Amino acid sequence: MEKHMHTRPLIPLTAAAALSALQTFAPSASAADRPNILWIVAEDFSFNYAGAYGDPLARTPNFDRLAARGILYERAYSTAPVCAPARSSIIAGCYAGSLGTQHMRSQRALQPGVRFFPEFLREAGYYCTNNAKTDYNTATSAAAAWDESSKTAHWRNRKPGQPFFAVFNTELSHESRIFERVALVTDPARVRVPAYLPDTPEIRADLAQYYDCVHRADDALGKVLAQLDADGLADDTIVFYYSDNGGVLPRSKRFLYDNGTHVALAMYFPDKYRHLAPAAPGSRSRELVNFTDLAPTVLSLAGLPLAPQFQGRAIAGPGRAPAPRYIHTLRDRMDERYDLSRAVTDGRYLYIRHYMPHRPSGQHLFTLWRSASMQKWDELFRAGKLNAAQRAFFEPKPSEELFDCEADPDNVRNLAADSAHREKLLELRAANRAHLLAIRDTGFFPEPMMIALAGDHSPREIAASDEHYPLPRILDLVDALQLENKPGAQRLHDPAPVMRYWSIIAALARGPVSDVATLLADAEPAVRVAAAEALLRRDSNHAAAWRALAAALDETHPRELRLLALNALAHLPTPPAELRTQIEAIVTENAAKKNAKADEYVPRAARYLTNIKYKSY
Repeated sequence: MEKHMHTRPLIPLTAAAALSALQTFAPSASAADRPNILWIVAEDFSFNYAGAYGDPLARTPNFDRLAARGILYERAYSTAPVCAPARSSIIAGCYAGSLGTQHMRSQRALQPGVRFFPEFLREAGYYCTNNAKTDYNTATSAAAAWDESSKTAHWRNRKPGQPFFAVFNTELSHESRIFERVALVTDPARVRVPAYLPDTPEIRADLAQYYDCVHRADDALGKVLAQLDADGLADDTIVFYYSDNGGVLPRSKRFLYDNGTHVALAMYFPDKYRHLAPAAPGSRSRELVNFTDLAPTVLSLAGLPLAPQFQGRAIAGPGRAPAPRYIHTLRDRMDERYDLSRAVTDGRYLYIRHYMPHRPSGQHLFTLWRSASMQKWDELFRAGKLNAAQRAFFEPKPSEELFDCEADPDNVRNLAADSAHREKLLELRAANRAHLLAIRDTGFFPEPMMIALAGDHSPREIAASDEHYPLPRILDLVDALQLENKPGAQRLHDPAPVMRYWSIIAALARGPVSDVATLLADAEPAVRVAAAEALLRRDSNHAAAWRALAAALDETHPRELRLLALNALAHLPTPPAELRTQIEAIVTENAAKKNAKADEYVPRAARYLTNIKYKSY
């Protein structure tokens, strides 16, 4: 494979002139002249649950004061609707899809030459601390990024006069907090239930508890700011407050709708560093911002040249660059469930391209289904008691969705087929394709294939090979099958395994796929799994297809291939008894292992089949 590798550099997406300006501005004279930079991160905090953004029910006084004294960003977006891929983008200043770190709990290494951005700050004399979450979704070590990364990490441990970059992360608004049943402060009767959710006591209670969680996270913000003030550092420190992804109620976190990716962001500049701010105190910015912008912004504020790896832009400081026309977000494997969707927004219209529309958004996820609201929503769906907007989550997806987020903030009115919005649809469709090609998005590799092909290389390196990953041809194939209804576009015998894989997967949205029986013996395991699912959708008695799935579940295979097979089984009829016995064995196979965390997704997916699908549905 080595001889076929033609590694492409990570290409920043800013214009060439802007990039030149970013990399040539004069650095500050000395470390002592540089500002301290403080990040405070609230987990799972949708922008529209803060008072500063106009929610009258929110109790976020510290965030509101920070925004009133600083700059409030009205159009800030996570690069992914879940923590680990989003944090991968933050720490490297690159889209996770370009790095191969888009799957939850990925263990792929970064491309050689890609560094965690605090390394550049440390080399310039900054004291860099992280308290305490990392979750960068890569096997590459973060040791060089931090002077200290722990629950006790603090700027107070630096040398006298040393500038600092400090991160404090609060989990008080994290999804897991609504699994706890505690006394409510927010009145459930006063919350607004989104149009995609049924109005039930369980859902109102979870919404009320989420408001309380956001309030507790706001208290944590206040405590850190109080420490800064007590240390006499408030006049020397630029403060960022943001959330790592959207909120925790069903169909927000993990999903590409506005509630999953549209995040809170405010920046405060003391008088001493007002010249570095992009706007006056109290401003509300409508510039498009996303997480690839954070790393270059921090380096710009520190007076440092920007790394060529960055795919975002500096939004403040001497390296500030113009805002882009679009923001891009991604969804791939979320815990134990595979999916592939990409989204682009211009700040008003949101376009989502679903590349696996045969899979519903509402695939059963162990963690998501722990919430009372998700369980109730699922129960009402199975009882046939939901309206069209509420049940769409559990049904096969359209290939494209288009929403006017100003007129339809809940994203329930799909305008993709509306002739009045055809021009906007085509515009955003084209913007999505251009972005995928620009960053060489690795998401169209089925994860087990990507890992096997890459070997000791990074996913980015293997994706740079047109032989292994003909991305323009893949996109043409998928669009022809899903958007243009051209079954003749299939390439079931293409030399590239990824083309054979997508010839099956992209066609599943139309219904049963024919002429794939020979692919049960394909050299690529992911192709065999896809062929087996296609055949069993036509004929549930296809013994060879069941055997192919059973073979893929063998414990000698990597978890990603086993997950691929378990995901297929979740959408097929009940398998033969022998295969059910094999699945039941998977549920308990990790029980004796001391560290089952890395493999938890496989038993979870198997447990769903044995405990729920084969018994309750």
